[in-house]
Parts: sequence; structure tokens; C-alpha cells
Amino acid sequence: MKDKAISLLKSLTEAHSVPGYEDEVREIFSKELSAMGDISTDHMGGVYCERGDGPKILLAGHMDEVGFRVQHITPDGFIKFLPVGGWWAHTLLSQRVYVKTSSGAKVLGVISSKPPHFLPTSERNKVMALGALFIDVGAASDEEAERDFGIRLGDPIAPDTEFTAMQKRDYYMAKAFDNRVGMACAIQTAQELSCEKIPNTLIVSGTVQEEVGLRGSKVAAVKTKPDVTIVLEGPPADDAPGFPKNEAQGKLGGGVQVRMQDPTAIMNPKLVQLVVETAEQEAIRYQLTMRSSGGTDAGSFHQANEGIPSIVLGTPARYIHSHNGVIDINDYLEMVKLSKALVRKLDAATVAGLTEYL
Repeated sequence: MKDKAISLLKSLTEAHSVPGYEDEVREIFSKELSAMGDISTDHMGGVYCERGDGPKILLAGHMDEVGFRVQHITPDGFIKFLPVGGWWAHTLLSQRVYVKTSSGAKVLGVISSKPPHFLPTSERNKVMALGALFIDVGAASDEEAERDFGIRLGDPIAPDTEFTAMQKRDYYMAKAFDNRVGMACAIQTAQELSCEKIPNTLIVSGTVQEEVGLRGSKVAAVKTKPDVTIVLEGPPADDAPGFPKNEAQGKLGGGVQVRMQDPTAIMNPKLVQLVVETAEQEAIRYQLTMRSSGGTDAGSFHQANEGIPSIVLGTPARYIHSHNGVIDINDYLEMVKLSKALVRKLDAATVAGLTEYL
């Protein structure tokens, strides 16, 4: 189980898949699950694998990562870019990125700005605005960038980061844990349940464009019409310096995170109770979370159709939306265990009980 997790996380985190250009993750999803059920897509690029019979249980992760797109190429060959998803400018200077061209080639570059040596003293300690940054790909002109490198306006840009084991055996560093841990969990859960008879129709999904407004999940809800949605995520950890230790709800090594509320969704209380009871019965380590900021695809799913009971399970990750996040893989493995246990429990009677109000 752990070896498969490491293999999946490596291939998924190193994939280049920013919002609207989720092709590489979709390809991994399809390759991994082609033998597990019926594969289909929606018109935005979301992908699905379905099998079974009974109430529809949607196990959903989003495929996209925060990234950039080419906005302009200067006459001397530097690339101005637009963010796609939420970036903090503190994290960007001197970081390596790949520009992916229409041919599929990846052009290496570095995010740069005017050197501090040439800035007024008053500006040296300020965070550089995104508009003041550019990407240097080594081109001498806009003509060379376009003709020889194949770069065009709109080309997607993603960080260049390798999946790396840290000194502590179970800690791993990579980009895009938000949300490649969710995608890996969806895939691995489906694979490990593939030989079991389950009491429902399991639909495993990779949604698109979550980082720019939960867009793909709106389409996924209409396409699949699920009775319950389990959203799999890579939420921010809160156990680093600067957080009160006694208030941390996303500690590395604390187990799978179970989100009860954030500004975009109040989770179905009966489903929350079922998740907690299941975790305790199965001796799965978990940590409950109430969040005052952020959001996930549950924000769309829970209010779609006639209302879909939804829950968010997560592997806490330090420093998300940057080039280098950190997870404890044991939290991920607990998320896989809890996902499998929930799928096994969600039969017709249990699902019906989640929306009985009279």
C-alpha cells in the first residue's frame, strides 16, 4: 500500500496540470483505472471511472494545481505571466518553472525581477508585486521565444519540482500536494476496492479548475448526480511556527483531516457523524477541522441538484500553493483507509438516512 502510494504521488505531483490544462493528470487517472470500471469525461475535461450498482457515491479530487499562463513576451524575450489560482508573491522569486508549449514541449525558465542592487532602499524589503516579476527562459527576443522555443500567449506554466523523500522517513516534499494527494487517494481507493463487492455505485472523479472557482465540480454534479460526495483534498497544515499549538487542527502525523465547515460549505451533520464513527470503529487516526477561510469542491457539490450530502477528507500539507509542500505519508494512508471504509458502509439505507429531515 505504501509503495503504491509513493509511486502514485511521485507521478502525480511531477505532472504539469494547471487549471484548464489538466491533461497529464487525466492521462494518469485513465491509465491507472482503465481496468477498474467505465471511463468517461465531461465537456470541461473532468474524468470519471464508474462501477457497481446502487446509490451513487462520488469520490472526487481536483486535478488542477495553481500555476500561471503566458500573458506577454517582451521584445527582449522575457515572459510576463498571469497567475491561475492563488499565489503568494513571497514564494516566487528565483523559482524554476516549465512553460508547456502547444507541441507538448516543456521550456525551463526561472522567475525573476529587477535585482535588489538596482532598487531604492525603500523598496528592497517590500514584497514584489506579481506584475513586477517575469520569467527568463534564455531567449534573446520575442521572435526567438516564439520561433525557436515554441512559446505562445496563453501557454500554461507550472513549477519545476521533484517529489523527494526528506530525512524523516515518512515526510515527502513536492509541489501540488493540493490536490495530487486527493487524486492519488481517489485512484488508490478504487484500485484497492476493485476486487470487492460494494453496496453502491462508486464513481471516482478528477474534476477541473477547482483553483479558479470550483468550476469543474459544478459540471461533475450535473453529470453524475451523486447521492453522496466525498471530496479528497490537500488542505493547509497549521502546525508550523506562527500557529498556536493548542489550536492546530491539521498536524502532520495527526491522521486524516475531516473538515466539518469552511466559508464555502457546512458539511452534512449526519455524514460527519458517520465519518467519525467509522474512523473510530476502524482505528483510523483522524483530526476534526473547522476552518474560517479557504474552500473546496464541496462548496459546489453540497448545494448542487437537490443538495448533495458532502464531506471533505484531507492529507494536511505544509506550504501549499508554493513550489515545495511537505506531507507525512501516514496521513495520506489513513485517508485511503477511511475512504475505503466509507464506501463499504454507504448502502441504500445509510444514504437515505442522511437526508431524512421529517
